[in-house]
Amino acid sequence: MSPSVALITGASSGIGLALTQHLLHENWHVVLADINPPPPSSSLPSDRTLFIPCDVSCWDAQASLFSTAFAWHQRLDFAALNAGIDDRDDIFHSLSRSIESPSSKPNMKTFEINLLGVYYGIKLFAHYASLNPVPGGKIVITASAAGLYALPAIPQYSAAKHGLVGLTRALAPQAAAHNVTINAICPAMVQTGLAPPGLMEGFPEEHTTPMATVLRAFDELMDEGRGWNGQVVEAAQGELWYGEQAEPLGSARESMEFMVREKAELWGEVYRERNVGFAKEFGGRE
Repeated sequence: MSPSVALITGASSGIGLALTQHLLHENWHVVLADINPPPPSSSLPSDRTLFIPCDVSCWDAQASLFSTAFAWHQRLDFAALNAGIDDRDDIFHSLSRSIESPSSKPNMKTFEINLLGVYYGIKLFAHYASLNPVPGGKIVITASAAGLYALPAIPQYSAAKHGLVGLTRALAPQAAAHNVTINAICPAMVQTGLAPPGLMEGFPEEHTTPMATVLRAFDELMDEGRGWNGQVVEAAQGELWYGEQAEPLGSARESMEFMVREKAELWGEVYRERNVGFAKEFGGRE
């Protein structure tokens, strides 16, 4: 029987590297995707790991990544879509004061990696998961507490992570029909190396989240017995919190219940018909 195979983006440091080592301990084979190779000190076993350089913001790079990853053992059981960066643009600090010289085009790399790159990963994993010996698989997205609570210092990052929370909740019901689960983890402050110098020093130990808590969230979301799908798990300090999306308030409740829940079947019918046209136009499956 071929081994279970995981693909992890942003795998060479932080949460991605910790998850790689954790899954190797559980006898997985792991494909590591990152723009940089893992450090030599990580001592990863060459017979059970495959490093593939990849810029996840590029569709062609991810398509090549997934193709190579699947060819390794002819299966992909799990994807941790984890790669991410912090803000690369600041709207109000980069304003031009000249009428003749307006502000330059913003750097959108944060959205391209943190949100668009995850969408690419979901689409590619769904394809290869359908080719597994038993079709299907599991996706866990690394969102952030900044995807639940606005973080004004890094609005690009916060907006992208909010997008991942919405994507998880909206896409999971469709994925279930293909035996694919999609869940998201929203860690609070974790020592990963992403934060700029001086930030972590301002956080005492009682207000940081141990890596072990994040790994426990992955374990729970990957657990076949639990069968989680569409879950958004907040990992804070030593605790995991499974949160529900906000309920509509006041007079909006009746309209929102009607629009989202009572008319769910109508939404599905109308958009399925339209998406068949998209599939034909862009060469996908109907």
